[in-house]
Amino acid sequence: MSERSPLKITIGPVPYLWSGEKWRDFYYRIAESGHVDAVTLGEVVCSKRDHFTRPFLPQVVERLTAAGKSVAVASLALVTLEREAAQTRRLANEPQLAEANDLSALRVLAGKPHLVGPFVNVYNGATARLLARRGATRICLGPELPADSIASITAGAPEIEYEIIAFGRLPLAISARCAHARAKGNTKDNCQFVCGDEPDGLDVDTMDGQPFLTLNGVQTMSRHCQVLLNDLPALAELGLTHLRLSPQDCDMVAVVEVFADVRDGRMSSDEGIAKLKTVYSAAPYSNGFLHGAAGRDWVAA
Repeated sequence: MSERSPLKITIGPVPYLWSGEKWRDFYYRIAESGHVDAVTLGEVVCSKRDHFTRPFLPQVVERLTAAGKSVAVASLALVTLEREAAQTRRLANEPQLAEANDLSALRVLAGKPHLVGPFVNVYNGATARLLARRGATRICLGPELPADSIASITAGAPEIEYEIIAFGRLPLAISARCAHARAKGNTKDNCQFVCGDEPDGLDVDTMDGQPFLTLNGVQTMSRHCQVLLNDLPALAELGLTHLRLSPQDCDMVAVVEVFADVRDGRMSSDEGIAKLKTVYSAAPYSNGFLHGAAGRDWVAA
């Protein structure tokens, strides 16, 4: 691939509402994968969902740690309530590494080693340097950045590690209101957890019937699934160190194996994409943002 160390594989937080048992069993399977280097857990989208998975968090952390994975717990991406602020403050006292996805989390984690998630805007090397001085050891860059911007950021602060979402529907926006509940005729306060009806998000179309976006509770996601298999050598050259695979409702262990096989030269990227489509076909694939094109576009190798 290059003389750089191989890109490490990270599993990000489950963005959807899954039952606690399904969530637990998902990460138990991830623990068995020898290709996964790091895992970030936690509820990022909606604090109301937290009680589904919180009871299983200690067992999952223990299983992943025993399997040799580096484990981090992520903060919410949007903090609006006092109980959410208190939850964010508790991150600083947890034994696990924390990932900040909101500026309030950056404040409480200042001076302590931590990660920075893709919901914190990092658009230049100066920002990355500032975050590094405050304790950040790895930054997962926002999905909309083109390659030249990524190169500028990593060159501006080479002392830390960088991650990119290499697989999964992309987080585009998050709101204090819940469009997912509204689409089902409910309010946010009485949502009835209808987002759990779509374990891979609720696809929505334009008024003209054109495929548009995906709703996930209070989060708006891309309709397309970003797949950067064609771009792995370029990502290493850009200074990235980690590939984040965002969990979708499919066999993510098989997704991990495809990325590892392409990364390690056991499979071509075209073969990998063909195999990936047999594993996850719920969304069209895209890689446009990295190439400076529309995010929904597919740019061939």
